[in-house]
Amino acid sequence: MTEAIRRQAGAIIRRVTLTKKPESRPAAASWGLSKRGTPWEYAAAPEATDHIEIRREYGLFIDNAFAPSRPKATFEVINPATEEPLSRVAKASRADVNRAVTAARRAHDTVWSRLPGSERAKYLYRIARIMQERSREFAVVETMNSGKPIKESRDVDVPLAAAHFFYYAGWADKLDYAFPGRTPRSLGVAAQIIPWNFPLLMLAWKIAPALAAGNTVILKPASTTPLTAYLFADVVRQAELPPGVVNIITGPGEIGMELVRHPDVNKVAFTGSTAVGKMIGRAVAGSRKKLTLELGGKAANIVFDDAPLDQAIEGIINGIYFNQGEVCCAGSRLFVQESVYEPLLDKLKARLSTLRVGDPLDKNTDVGAINSAGQLAKIAELVQSGIEEGAEIFQPDCILPDKGFFFRPTLFTGVSQSHRIAQEEIFGPVLSVLTFRTPEEAIEKANNTPYGLSAGVWTEKGSRIFKMVAAMKAGVVWANTFNRFDPTSPFGGYKESGYGREGGIHGLGAYLNLSSDGANGR
Repeated sequence: MTEAIRRQAGAIIRRVTLTKKPESRPAAASWGLSKRGTPWEYAAAPEATDHIEIRREYGLFIDNAFAPSRPKATFEVINPATEEPLSRVAKASRADVNRAVTAARRAHDTVWSRLPGSERAKYLYRIARIMQERSREFAVVETMNSGKPIKESRDVDVPLAAAHFFYYAGWADKLDYAFPGRTPRSLGVAAQIIPWNFPLLMLAWKIAPALAAGNTVILKPASTTPLTAYLFADVVRQAELPPGVVNIITGPGEIGMELVRHPDVNKVAFTGSTAVGKMIGRAVAGSRKKLTLELGGKAANIVFDDAPLDQAIEGIINGIYFNQGEVCCAGSRLFVQESVYEPLLDKLKARLSTLRVGDPLDKNTDVGAINSAGQLAKIAELVQSGIEEGAEIFQPDCILPDKGFFFRPTLFTGVSQSHRIAQEEIFGPVLSVLTFRTPEEAIEKANNTPYGLSAGVWTEKGSRIFKMVAAMKAGVVWANTFNRFDPTSPFGGYKESGYGREGGIHGLGAYLNLSSDGANGR
């Protein structure tokens, strides 16, 4: 987070603001509309943090113990909403990667893979229960470290993370039933690399099925958001997992690649950008390592003229402004049938103007802080490109905090398929609105992207839903909803959105050797 990047982002944001100055209103973080249309104030409702203990420094978590990196090196982790330091964490080296893989291999070969599934299940159930018991702690740390609103951490991320451990605990002793006619065996050591937008949830998506299948893991969280992973390490010790079953190391992207290339790693799971996913794919090519990639997206959210508009508006808002739009499956392209374009746009702008931007720890906040100065600069640059290419910008008036990485919820109209904002993944609270006339045109426009992760369809006709789902080139298609997740349902994409699935039995199979002879993948 250099000062140069911050100045660049600030300069672009100022240009965007001057280009389209919204009507004057009180700050969106503290205002709403009564039934008579008059402004009224929200009282601040901050979540308490006095019960949270964040260590001044965290070491690497290897063999159930925290230890400094070798040689000792650390880097700073900050709160993106305040730009204040939260902690310092260890910066791993190649030697640390070797230590973690050695610990994981020993734990797999001598303990974890030899445990009956029913015993592994007990550990997973214990982890899930502890996460529920410490849910408030997890939610606050997740919000402080990532910038997402506390109500999202509290009501979505933490409950879903615990639910994944409960779900896969149930499968741990039933692998033969999950894959009838096969002899499922663990792969060995799994290297798992997760992003900064859902630090705790991505951890659960990856660790839970890996452990249920009998593998041991080395997790590398994103450099900006490692704190809930280290809080999870404390849960691992509290649950008394055998040493080496779960290991957590932190460091730059190069450390992730060291993990990927390590000869004693059997499985690689990555969630992140398409560019890095391609690098990982090349790195494991020709090896026997299993690989799953969940990469970028540019999801289409399609609204037909028979859709319930008020319901669709809420789905659109949830689809793009949830977690500040920092979601790989965000519905960042809205396709509206021409006959309902104007009424929907009026409703959408009115709803957008009620979103509250500000302190992520305030329970009133709808849109929190962008995760980093670098990401803020990327969002601002792409928004500026939309203005320069002729699209019309709308932003609700709100006073952004003086400190922190914040960006106004934004929508563009007059967008063409060739605009950068319609083609590139912005990973921010920015929506592009386009129109269509026929279902065939909607399908053609929606599929005109190199990505294929998710999509949404809004219509009252069941036959149309089935037609659209069959024609959409996306791994997940929601009907009359958006951003709905469940541990029993697989999630993933194709094309440049990656391959493989996480969640459900499909996610479990990604961590098993299902060959007829049951040979270990080592």
